[in-house]
Amino acid sequence: MMSDTSGLITPALVDLHLAPEDKSEALRALAQRLVAEGRVTDLDGFLGDIAAREAQAPTGMGDGIGIPHCRSPHVTRPSLAFGRSARGVDFDAPDGRPADLVFMIAAPEGADDSHLQILAALARRLMDPEFTGALREAESPGAVAARINGEEVPAVAPAPAVVPVSPAGPETAAAGGGLRLVAVTSCPTGIAHTYMAAKALELAAARAGAQIQVETQGSAGTTPLAPEAIAAADAVILAHDVEVRDRARFAGKPTVDVGVKAAVNRADELIAQAAGLVTGAGSGARAGADPAAEAGEHWAQRLRKYLMTGVSYMIPFVAAGGLLIALAFAIGGYRIASAPSVLGHFDWTSSHSWAAMLFQTGKTSFGFLVPVLSGYIAFAVADRAALAAGIAGGAVSVAVGAGFLGGIVSGLAAGFLVLWMIRWNVPRAIRGIMPVVVIPLLSVAVVGFLMFVVVGSPIASAMNGLTDWLNGLSGSNAILLGVLLGAMMAFDMGGPLNKVAYTFAAGALTAAGTAPDAGSLKVMAAVMAAGMTPPLGMALATVVRRRLFTPEERENGKAAWVLGASFITEGAIPFAAADPLRVIPAGIAGSMTAGGLVMAFGSTLRAPHGGIWVLPLIGSPFLYLTAVVAGTAVTTAVVVLLKGMRRPSAVAAPDAVAAGRELVGV
Repeated sequence: MMSDTSGLITPALVDLHLAPEDKSEALRALAQRLVAEGRVTDLDGFLGDIAAREAQAPTGMGDGIGIPHCRSPHVTRPSLAFGRSARGVDFDAPDGRPADLVFMIAAPEGADDSHLQILAALARRLMDPEFTGALREAESPGAVAARINGEEVPAVAPAPAVVPVSPAGPETAAAGGGLRLVAVTSCPTGIAHTYMAAKALELAAARAGAQIQVETQGSAGTTPLAPEAIAAADAVILAHDVEVRDRARFAGKPTVDVGVKAAVNRADELIAQAAGLVTGAGSGARAGADPAAEAGEHWAQRLRKYLMTGVSYMIPFVAAGGLLIALAFAIGGYRIASAPSVLGHFDWTSSHSWAAMLFQTGKTSFGFLVPVLSGYIAFAVADRAALAAGIAGGAVSVAVGAGFLGGIVSGLAAGFLVLWMIRWNVPRAIRGIMPVVVIPLLSVAVVGFLMFVVVGSPIASAMNGLTDWLNGLSGSNAILLGVLLGAMMAFDMGGPLNKVAYTFAAGALTAAGTAPDAGSLKVMAAVMAAGMTPPLGMALATVVRRRLFTPEERENGKAAWVLGASFITEGAIPFAAADPLRVIPAGIAGSMTAGGLVMAFGSTLRAPHGGIWVLPLIGSPFLYLTAVVAGTAVTTAVVVLLKGMRRPSAVAAPDAVAAGRELVGV
C-alpha cells in the first residue's frame, strides 16, 4: 500500500514548456507522456474520459491553475502529468485567467483508498500558494517531480481537520468565543474539487480566527463529523455539487449552501457569510439563502437534478410493474384485469391464477410510482428529512387523481418546505428532535393540506382533461401528438424533456391499468419507438460512414445497437456530447418520424419498457418495426449529411491520432 506521494510523478511526466495554447492539444500532450511511461494503456480512450469530465464542468480553478482529471479504466496507477505554459491554456477559470500550471490527474477506475488519498492530498496542496509558487520557479523537471513527491500522506482516511484558533475579531466572533463552524465538501468525481474546497475553507477560517471541521465526501473515504462537533457549531457551510449525505444532521443550524467551486474561489467570503448568519440569528433572522442562487447554478439545472432523481428511483417500479402487467395480459388476456384477488384462491396448476397473480403484483408495483417519484424529488431537494412529506404528498396526489403531475408538485413543495425548516434557528434543546419529529410532523401536515385542499383538485381536473383529449385523438391529431412526443424523446436523450414524455406515456398506461384503451397504448408505442431510434441511427451511421467518426465513437456505435434495441435512449449521449449541433437535430428528425408513423399505423404497446424484447406485446408489430426502421434511417441520413458538410480539416482522419484529436476537441 502506498502511503506517500512518491512515484505519483516522474521527471518524464513534467513538461516545463507546454507549447499548445489549445486545451485539447495541451491535454493530448500531457496524456502522451502518461502513455509513454506506461501509466495509461489507451491514449484515445483516456482522452475520451478526460473530455467527458471536462464536459461536466470546467476544471480551471483560477489563479492560473488547471486540473483536468478523471477516473479511467485505461489508467494503471495513480499518476500526475504536469505542464507549465508560458502563454497559458484556457480552462474556463472563473477569473478568466489562463492556466500556466496544468495538473493532469489520472486515477485508476478501481483505485483503493490509499491511492485516492494520495490524489486527495495533492488536491489540498494545490491551494497552498507556496507550493504552486515553487512549481512556477522550478528550473528542471526533476525539481518539479521532487516537490510534488516529497511530502508524506496519511495511510488512512484523514479525520476532519481542526484549524487552530487565533484571536477572533468582533466581526467574526460568536457569542462566548471564536466562531465555530462545520462544513461538508463534495463534487461529482470526488478527486480534486472536494479536497481543494476543504483546504480553502480551512485556510480562510484560520485567517478569520475561527475554528472549522470539514467533512470531505470524496473518493478517498469519508470520516463523518462527530455529533458533538455539529452540536457545538455556530453555523454550517455546505459546498457541494452533489447532494450532501445525511443532511438532516444539520437541521436547525444557520447554513451557507453553495456549489463546491464557490468554496475554492471565495472561501473568505463564505466564512464571513457564516459569521453574518450567526450574528443575525439572535435577532430571529432566517439563516441561509436560496440554494440555487448560492450554488451559482441556474434554477433550471437545479430543477433538472431534482426531477431526474425522482424519475431514476421511479423507473425500476415502472419496468417491473409494467412488464409484469404485460406478461399477465399475454398469458391471461385482457379479462385478467377483472380477475378476483388471488389471495387465498391461488391454483398452482392454473395459468389463469398465474396470470392474475402477475397482474395484481404489477398493479401493486404501479401504485408506488407517484409516491416514489414525489418522495425522491423531495429527497433530492432536502435529503432524507423530506422523504416522509414527499411520499405522503405523492400518495395524496394519487388519492385525489392528480397523477404524476401532482406528484411532481408535491415533491417540490415538500422538498423546499423541509429545506426551509432545516434552516430554522431553534433552541439547542429541541435540535435533536427536529429531523425525527418536528420536521416530519409539520411537513406532512402542510403538504397534505396543500394537495387535498389547494392544488390537488385543479391538477386532477387538468389530468382528466388531458386523458379525455388523448383518448379522443384520431387521424392527423394523433399523428401530431406522436411527432411531438418523438421530438421530446430525442431532444435531450434521457434528460427532463425525455423523461416528461416517457412519464406521460407510462402514466397514461398506468391509468389504464384495469382496462387499457387504444389511445394510451398507442402513445406508449410511439414513445418507445421514438426513444429507440437515436442510438440505432447513430450506430448505423458509424457503419455506413465510418470516416466521419472517431475510433472511440465507432466503439460506442457497437454498444448503441444493443442500447437502442432495448429502448435506452441514453445510448446516443456520447455522440451528442461530442457533436451536439449535428447529432441532436438528427435524432429529433428520426424520432419525430418514428413517433408519427407509429400513431399513423395504429400500433399499440402493453409494456412501458423493453424495446424489441417485448415485440410479442406490440400490436401490429411489423408496422411498428417499419416505423423504427424509418426513424433510424432518417437519423442516419441527417447526421451523415450534417457531418459531411464540415470543413475537411474538421472531419476525423482515418488514423487513430487525428480521430482522437477530434474527440477531445469537441
